[in-house]
Amino acid sequence: MNPKALIIDDERLMRDQIRTCLAKAWPELEIAGEAANGIDALAAIDEHRPDLVFLDIRMPGMTGLEVAARVADRLHIVFVTAYDQHAIEAFERGAVDYLLKPVEDDRMDVTVARLEERLRSGKEAGAAKSQPELAELIDQLAQKLQLPGAKAQLRWIKASIGANLRLIPIEEVVYFQADDKYTRVFTAQSEALIRKPIKDLLEELDAEKFWQIHRATIVNANEIAGAARDFRDHLMLTLKNRQEKLEVSRSFAQRFRQM
Repeated sequence: MNPKALIIDDERLMRDQIRTCLAKAWPELEIAGEAANGIDALAAIDEHRPDLVFLDIRMPGMTGLEVAARVADRLHIVFVTAYDQHAIEAFERGAVDYLLKPVEDDRMDVTVARLEERLRSGKEAGAAKSQPELAELIDQLAQKLQLPGAKAQLRWIKASIGANLRLIPIEEVVYFQADDKYTRVFTAQSEALIRKPIKDLLEELDAEKFWQIHRATIVNANEIAGAARDFRDHLMLTLKNRQEKLEVSRSFAQRFRQM
C-alpha cells in the first residue's frame, strides 16, 4: 500500500504549496487530509492513521510542537517553519526533518528521499527510533521560539543500571521512589537510577497515569492490584508485577477511598 500523509498548516496557500510540491516529488504518496489547527490535526490523525505528517510549528490554539509531543510515537513528522537559521540549528541535531517556508522543490526532494528510506527500513515511526531525541528537540524549539507549553510528557526514562545506560519505556515503570537528589526506577524485572529529583520528575509525568502516593513515591496506576490497611492502620498498595507493598501517606489517601 502507498504511504499516507496529512498536511497541517493554518495557511491555505501553504497547504496548497506543500501538496503541489509533494505531487511532483512523491506522486505515490496519498494525501489523506488536511487541517488548519492543532485540535483538528489530532482528530485527523486519529481518523486517518497516516504514516507521516507535514506539521506547521506555529498555529492558533495548539502549536505544532504540542501536537508533535502527543503523536510522535505513532508517525513520522516533518516540521514546516518560517524561522531562520537560529531555530533551524535545533533541527539539524533533531530526530525529524523540516521544510522552510516557502517550500522549494529541491528541499522537498531531499525530505522525500529521507522519508522513503525510513519507511523502507521498516523502522516504526516513533518511540524506539526517535522519541527521546524528539522530546529534547521540542523543548529546544519551544525555548528558542518562545512558544507556549510545548514540553512533551515523558515517554522514555534514561536510567543507569550498573555501568550501563538503558532507555526504559515509561509504560514499563511500576513505580518511582526518591533517593536523595536521585530517583530509583522500578520495573517488573529491574531497578535503575536516574539523576533527577522526584519533584522534578513529577512535573513531566502524565498525572492520569502516574499517581503520587507519598512525598517520596509515584506509582503507575495501571500497576496497582489493590489497596488495604495493615495492622498499623496504614494504607498499603499491592502491585501486579512486584512483591513489595507501597505505603500511601494520609495526604494522598483520598484517591483510594473507593477501593
